[in-house]
Amino acid sequence: MMKYQLDIPRRKSLRLNNYDYSQPGAYFVTICTNNRECILCEISGGENNYTPISEMVEKWWIKISEKFPNMEHDEFILMPNHIHGIIVIAGADLCVCPNKTKEGEHMGSPLHKVIQWFKTMTTNEYIRNVKMNNWPPFQGKIWQRNYYEHIVRNKSELYKIREYIINNPINWYKDPENPLL
Repeated sequence: MMKYQLDIPRRKSLRLNNYDYSQPGAYFVTICTNNRECILCEISGGENNYTPISEMVEKWWIKISEKFPNMEHDEFILMPNHIHGIIVIAGADLCVCPNKTKEGEHMGSPLHKVIQWFKTMTTNEYIRNVKMNNWPPFQGKIWQRNYYEHIVRNKSELYKIREYIINNPINWYKDPENPLL
């Protein structure tokens, strides 16, 4: 009997090896819309112009700390096809260093559960608004499968990330995620 081997590419993990993602700390996250569709807001003159979709997404971002009492949301910005935000696992001094786990492994991430919940809640409400308020339908799903996360390691880095988030709309005209370029 002949065996066939499928060449299925393995997704590279975005997680840091040997880091315990369940420990308190600050995490910078970026979540992109599926196919980088510009559905979240509009940028004009470096200003973020909110839409009903923007307001809905921001509402669920703010509710993170209600759903997950040990989570706090920090700086946040909506862009046309992605969001940036800082999530803090309570008890953090915002200066975290990787804790070692078994070689090559990382601990379960409460951050992953938060992002999964956020994507689910926003998708469900978006679907309701497509049916009830004629929001533009989407193909397949609203959010990309994964998300980007970065462990904030010290206060200096935290301030730089906050500044980056705040200035993101001003820099939209030169952002590689801007499909209009």
